[in-house]
Amino acid sequence: MTIPDTVTCIRLMDEYKMLNNIRHHSLVVARVADTLVAGLENESGSTPVPDRALVLAGALLHDIAKTPCLDGSCDHAAFGAEICKRHGYPEVAGIVKEHVILQEHDPARYESGLFTAREIVYYADKRVRHAQIVSLKQRLEYIINQYGNNDPKRHALIRENFERCLQMEEAIFALLPFTPVELEYHVHFPKGPTKKER
Repeated sequence: MTIPDTVTCIRLMDEYKMLNNIRHHSLVVARVADTLVAGLENESGSTPVPDRALVLAGALLHDIAKTPCLDGSCDHAAFGAEICKRHGYPEVAGIVKEHVILQEHDPARYESGLFTAREIVYYADKRVRHAQIVSLKQRLEYIINQYGNNDPKRHALIRENFERCLQMEEAIFALLPFTPVELEYHVHFPKGPTKKER
């Protein structure tokens, strides 16, 4: 398995002209995803946890195709997966492809404490509106307003997707020593250089 490091992910963001707001969103999603995996590592005992480097790369690159797809000419998840495959990262491509809607939903596996890198990035993305960590309820309202197109069928599909995400959230946080509400207080952001270091 080949996983791009953070420097490579940032280079790809530059190459695909990721807009600053999308880049900021991706960085916050990466911090949320990394916090979740670190928490699961600490609490899992012998239960395997997703590869932390893979989760981080998937989170950083989940919106790699968002900028070229803003005009509606492409599906950013599918095109982003193609980009990752083209660069030799098929495992990351799978995460990118499913960060909007997971192909597999397995509550029984979640209850046993087993999560994939795809699921961690999918959940982390749902907790970040722009660059702010929000509740699933707040994110659902935003998605319906932004992408629901006043279509009741579309609204129902979006709500079903979020209901699945809520089941995942309950299983993840049953293992962690903090609640979904407290998540934002556990996400650490790198500090900038001090005056002496500049």
